[in-house]
Amino acid sequence: MQKYNISRSNYFYAIGLSYKKADADIRGHFSLDDEAKIALLAQAKANDIESLVVTSTCNRTEIYGFAQHPFQLIQLLCDNTRGTVEEFQKVAYVFKNKEAIAHMFRVGSGLDSQILGDFEIISQLKQSAKLSRKHGLLNHFTERLVNAVIQASKRIKTETDISSGATSVSFASVQYILNMVEDVANKNILLFGTGKIGRNTCENLVKHTKNEHITLINRTKDKAEQIAGKFNLIVKDYANLQEEINNSDILIVATGAQRPTIDKHIIQSKKNLLILDLSIPKNVNANVEELNNVLLVHLDHLSKITDETLEARKQHIPSAEAIIEEVKAEFNSWLETRKFAPTIKALKHKLADFAAAELDAQRKKTADFNEAQAEIISNNIIQKITNHFAHHLKEDDVSTDESLELIKKVFQLEEPQKTNV
Repeated sequence: MQKYNISRSNYFYAIGLSYKKADADIRGHFSLDDEAKIALLAQAKANDIESLVVTSTCNRTEIYGFAQHPFQLIQLLCDNTRGTVEEFQKVAYVFKNKEAIAHMFRVGSGLDSQILGDFEIISQLKQSAKLSRKHGLLNHFTERLVNAVIQASKRIKTETDISSGATSVSFASVQYILNMVEDVANKNILLFGTGKIGRNTCENLVKHTKNEHITLINRTKDKAEQIAGKFNLIVKDYANLQEEINNSDILIVATGAQRPTIDKHIIQSKKNLLILDLSIPKNVNANVEELNNVLLVHLDHLSKITDETLEARKQHIPSAEAIIEEVKAEFNSWLETRKFAPTIKALKHKLADFAAAELDAQRKKTADFNEAQAEIISNNIIQKITNHFAHHLKEDDVSTDESLELIKKVFQLEEPQKTNV
């Protein structure tokens, strides 16, 4: 997108894969934990990538960034995950320039979420942009785009009811339990993993099941204790995991491990056990289904639960899309101004040179020359002239390229050296 004077590269891309075409196993191959994200950013920096934002959630993994060819970004993803280029090509999407911008708006506004109106992705996008900035990989364009998406997301939340009702993956899991398990208030429930989904699930469990037999286990015990203290729950050591599983009627797994942490060998009990795996990559080995007493349900199945709440949300899609178009139009308008920013800057320098020469001449002619007053007047005139040209170039019926050439010709402009922002 060089013509917009925002990058050395000609193209802004969004590349990635999501629940729409990639199942949980494939998404697991391309999942990025915090360490892998940092490694990817370091590699991008070494490869002279100018600006890049990477997100990885249970439903999608995406890279937004500048490149001459999307393969530069695809290679970064494959080098830092277990996924291959061949796998990626089967399920992936690649958007370029304005299509990439539009895609980020839909994702960040909850319209592309597996559960319509689920806004958890926007906090991921914020954190990802923050991480990119920390590593010197967030240029002015990308930062402004992320902020515009955040603005659209906030407006959709407050101005529409698209996220009304407590529906999310964590709520869907609790709904499933309530529908499938009788006398749930008296069942032993074990929650393994207290990340974001684990915390949300825990809150929904307490609120909707009225169960006082909920136990938490996390590899880092103090994290589990913080949540348990809030809800007055039991915490056990990671070393007690097998024992607690065998005491449980319901096991919810929400860890961030890259390999399965639960398999059939640690399940010794013969009583019925419902396992909900809310992790990407999957953290429960499929071999547990060989046990007659175990029912395994994965996040993808839970996300397909459509109730009246979700149906009601669909009527608010047009309102959400209208807000996106409004915010996106503001962003695209700013983007168009980037085309002529160097010319306006060069014009301002030229006018300043004219003013300096005239002030110098008047200074020599006039004995009581008012330096300060003359400076204020000349600066105001320069600002008004440059504003006038800028407004002209913003007009819809104006050929920006032709007008820029005319301005350069009339004022004999040499544009200042471009700096990549």
